[in-house]
Amino acid sequence: MSAPEADHQIGLQGLSIPDLSGVVPTSTEARVKRRIAALEEELQTMRQERGIKQRKTTYYIAQGRAIRCMVILYTSLEDLIAENDRRYEESSEDSTTEQDRLQRGYIVLAQVLPWLHAKLGQLDVDESQDMLRQLKRGADAACGDDTSTLKDLVASWVNQDFRPAFLLKSDDKQMHGFVHDICGKLLCPSEWDWGDNKVKAGIRDRTADYIVSENSWLLFLYEKYTVNYENLEQGLFKSKILVQAFKATFTSPSSARGADGDGDGADILENNRRARQQLNQAKVKTCVASIINMRKVTPRSIAYVVRFALSSISSWRTIDGDFDYETFWNNVVDFFEDVPGPVAQRRVNQLLKWWTRKVFGNNHRQDLTAEVVSHMSVTALAQQRRALEDAAFDSE
Repeated sequence: MSAPEADHQIGLQGLSIPDLSGVVPTSTEARVKRRIAALEEELQTMRQERGIKQRKTTYYIAQGRAIRCMVILYTSLEDLIAENDRRYEESSEDSTTEQDRLQRGYIVLAQVLPWLHAKLGQLDVDESQDMLRQLKRGADAACGDDTSTLKDLVASWVNQDFRPAFLLKSDDKQMHGFVHDICGKLLCPSEWDWGDNKVKAGIRDRTADYIVSENSWLLFLYEKYTVNYENLEQGLFKSKILVQAFKATFTSPSSARGADGDGDGADILENNRRARQQLNQAKVKTCVASIINMRKVTPRSIAYVVRFALSSISSWRTIDGDFDYETFWNNVVDFFEDVPGPVAQRRVNQLLKWWTRKVFGNNHRQDLTAEVVSHMSVTALAQQRRALEDAAFDSE
């Protein structure tokens, strides 16, 4: 017998083993140490999993901030997803206006959160539902922040620009709306003249002849708060108070001070300098536009600001009397997205360019696609140098 085999036999003889199925005795101290080590490993694994889940939750909440202001304000994410699934499964060309709006919303959602579509296909049902809950949580929190931001600011802007006899107070909603003469003017439907006492009395008394509903474009949406009755589209969505509300929401409240209407004949260089300066100043506090990666003004972001600027001027709820906020939001979105043809689309594109210039200046980095860059001189020079190298190699 070799020496190792002898040592093994001696070791076995030192153990008290009644039979092969019996338990090998160990010390209590050793068992406790091993159990503690196993529990510590299990606890560490749980901590790591909890940390990963917490990071995912934080990420989803942060990403959700963009949903209400850039995608949908009232509709649920589940409705957008369901409509996209329906179209894929049915392949039907027949759809309602509401369904078209939902599908456009899903497309915008996929652009705003480009990772979401693939993620929905990877996660199981419970994980998807949890993710959507966290996104909604972030979206709703952002709405609360924006409501609070505009509540005081809109009142101060109205007081500064119109110098009313009775100053607006942000905490006194009873004195907003048609009770207040300036607010009444701003909220007056564009088809009527607030300066006409008959109109004013009819609106305040809520008579059948003067119903203020979501079916009217209100005066506060128009440039210089005036309307061309022969061309109701002229100046629409160009008001100073809208630009102020947009800047206060997406860049910073202080940037709203530079929102005076320059019109289409603005000094572009000065406007660009001021817009970039405001955005750079706002970056110190990480403005919302930076958080959600917004570099251009979009139709649904305008609709979002219209909604909250309106609620800050008025004393209405989501549905109050004859006015439905949700349908009004839909009308604003449809103005930009559901156009009758290419001529109207060009006007909408010009309006969006005007908005982007007012808020961000002329920044076209997003337009530098691979196709555009391929025709620029840096790329062209690189190709020429490679061609020269190839030619030299072939000559050798």
